[in-house]
Amino acid sequence: MNSFFSIFFFFFSFLLFVLCYVARKISGKKLPLPPGSLGWPYIGETFQLYSQNPNVFFASKQKRYGSIFKTHILGCPCVMISSPEAAKFVLVTRANLFKPTFPASKERILGRQALFFQQGDYHSKLRRLVLRAVMPEAIKNIVSDVEATAVNTLRSWEGRSINTFQEMKTYSFNVALLSIFGKDEVVYREELKECYYNLEKGYNSMPINLPGTLFHKAMKARKQLAKIVANILSDRRQKKEEINDLLGSLMREKEALTDDQIVDNIIGIIFAARDTTASVLTWIVKYLGENPSFLQAVMEEQEAIMEQKDGEKTLSWSDTKKMPITSRVIQETMRVASILSFTFREAVEDVEYEGYLIPKGWKVLPLFRNIHHSPDNFSDPGKFDPSRFEVAPKPNTFMPFGNGIHSCPGNELAKLEMLVLLHHLTTKYRWSVLGPQGGIQYAPFALPQNGLPIKFSLKT
Repeated sequence: MNSFFSIFFFFFSFLLFVLCYVARKISGKKLPLPPGSLGWPYIGETFQLYSQNPNVFFASKQKRYGSIFKTHILGCPCVMISSPEAAKFVLVTRANLFKPTFPASKERILGRQALFFQQGDYHSKLRRLVLRAVMPEAIKNIVSDVEATAVNTLRSWEGRSINTFQEMKTYSFNVALLSIFGKDEVVYREELKECYYNLEKGYNSMPINLPGTLFHKAMKARKQLAKIVANILSDRRQKKEEINDLLGSLMREKEALTDDQIVDNIIGIIFAARDTTASVLTWIVKYLGENPSFLQAVMEEQEAIMEQKDGEKTLSWSDTKKMPITSRVIQETMRVASILSFTFREAVEDVEYEGYLIPKGWKVLPLFRNIHHSPDNFSDPGKFDPSRFEVAPKPNTFMPFGNGIHSCPGNELAKLEMLVLLHHLTTKYRWSVLGPQGGIQYAPFALPQNGLPIKFSLKT
C-alpha cells in the first residue's frame, strides 16, 4: 500500500510539474503586446511623429494607453516607455537585453560599425578610444582652440540678421571637426562640410536606394566622405605623426581599427555632436532673450570671470568651472527643449515588462521628453526655471545625454563649447528676435520657428 501511494505521489507530482511548465510556456506566449496602434503598413505613424509637436504625439499616446505603448515608425515596430523606472530597466539594469540601434536608414548612413550600434567587447573598446579623446583631461588642452572658433563665429554675425540654428550648426560642426581631426580639419573643412550636409538630409528618410531619393543622395555623400577620411589617414601614416585628437586615438590602438571602422565612427561622432548641440544653443538664445532676469544673471557671472582674469584674454579650463548659473541655464534648456526626445534600443530576445511582451527584434524607445516634462518629476514642467537645478533632480528623471553604458561619451565637450560661446555672447553682444516668436518646427529636432532669425550686434 505504501509503495502504491509512493508511486501515485511520484506520478502526480510529475504530472503537476509538467502541467505547470506547459502553463508557464503557454502563458509566456500569450503575454499581450502593449496597447497602442501600429498605423499604416510599413509607414506606421512616422508622419504623425515627425510632422507635429512631439509633446502632442507622445502625450496623447500616454494619456490614452499609459506609460508603455506600441507604435510603428520609420519602418520599425516599436514599444515606447515613459517612466523613469522603465527607462532605467532598458538603459541600465537590463541593458544586456536591449542593444543600441537606429532605423535602417540611419544605420546604413552612419555605418553599422559605429559606436552607437555596438555591444560587448567591441563597444567597450570603441568607447574607451572615444573617451580618451573627449574626457576632461584631453579637452582641457583645446579650450583656447574652441574659444577661437567661438570668437570667430560670433564676429562673423556682427551687424547681420542671421538664422540662429544654421549658424550654430556651423559652429558645432567646426568644433566637432577640431576635436576629431585637429589641425588637419582646416584643409578639408569645406569639403567635409559639403559632404556631410548632403549626407544628413537622408537621416530620417525611408531606406529606398533609388536615384533621386534623399537616401540615395546621402549614401553617395557617405562614399565621398569616406574618401576624404582615407586621404587624411594616408597623410598621417606617411608622416608617422601621433596627434592627440580623436582620429589619432582611433589610429593608435594596438588592435588597430580598420579604415571602414574609423570612417563609421567619425561619421557617427559628427552626427552625435552637431545638430543636438546646435539645437540646445538655439533654444538658449531664445530662452535668455525671453527671460531678461536670467540673461542678466548669466551676464554678471561671465563679467565677473573676465574681471578676475586680470588682463588675461583667453579662457582656461578652470574658468569654465566657475559658471554655475550658466551651467544651470544649459541644464534647464536641455530639459525644457528635450532635444533628444527619445533613443532607440532593440530587444535581443523576448522580454517581459510590467505584464507585457516586448518581442525580440522590436525597437524600444525610452521617451526622455515625457520624463523631463512630467509634473511627477519636475514642478511646473513647462516653465523655464534654471534655479530648479540648484537641487539635483531625482535619479533617472534627467537624461539629456542618455543613461547607462551607452550614454553620450562627448557630453563634456558639448558643455565646454556651449559655456565658451555663452561667455562671449552674453558679455559682448546683444540680439533681438525677428518675426513671430511663438512657433515651433520639427525636422526632426524641436526648434524655434524658422531656426530663430535674430538681429545681432555688438554692445556699445
